[in-house]
Amino acid sequence: MKAGTLAKYLASLGYGSRREVMEMMARGRVTSRAGAVLGPNDACEHADVLVDGEPLDPPHGVVLMLHKPVGYVCSTKDANRLVYDLVPPRFLHRSPVIAPIGRLDADTSGLLLMTDDGALNHLITAPRSHVPKVYDVTLASALRGDEAEMFGSGTLLLKSEDAPLKPAALEVVDERHARVTLREGRYHQVRRMFAAVGNRVESLHRSSVGGLALGELPTGHWRVLTAEEVASLQADIAILRTDPGT
Repeated sequence: MKAGTLAKYLASLGYGSRREVMEMMARGRVTSRAGAVLGPNDACEHADVLVDGEPLDPPHGVVLMLHKPVGYVCSTKDANRLVYDLVPPRFLHRSPVIAPIGRLDADTSGLLLMTDDGALNHLITAPRSHVPKVYDVTLASALRGDEAEMFGSGTLLLKSEDAPLKPAALEVVDERHARVTLREGRYHQVRRMFAAVGNRVESLHRSSVGGLALGELPTGHWRVLTAEEVASLQADIAILRTDPGT
């Protein structure tokens, strides 16, 4: 960061308004790793700054993976619990804010990516990126046997829509459990797809986005993606944009 911008930088990371950050500095709460008290005009590397003895939150351009539980909504304001309740409160006050990449509704659990990088958010969610998303589905009734063919046909039309769905892959796990891979993201798409074939989704869980999977990340927890993971996702999207069938 440039000289004279430390207070502004900490404010942009959500540590408070510029005035509040300067008050923190005046109390000696912002230090270097060597223990020197830092002021608003000091120039430091992100990794060398501590607030109350703790390292700074991730820098701008961060991408988070959150294991969203059922009951949380992907919004900054709502009467229900927010995904922001699962991350440090400062994340909601960053500029730019760390925002969800796409959405998972309140009744859906699983992998949610979040970032303050608007260009990356757009890249991942843009329809022409064709990023595959995998959902594990529990159904109210047994599968009929023709769902995979119907979902993969590219002709399935949802209620109140004029354009058919793009082909989606369905893998049967057992008679009431399936795994669905989508390359688009219409409103409540998986639930509406099964409704269109006379079934009802009892539970829905997103297990992966692109080449990223939750792995052992516990429900309600989050982690920062590595630079290598982000680069790999971007590389995969570049390929998908030229060959959607990959």
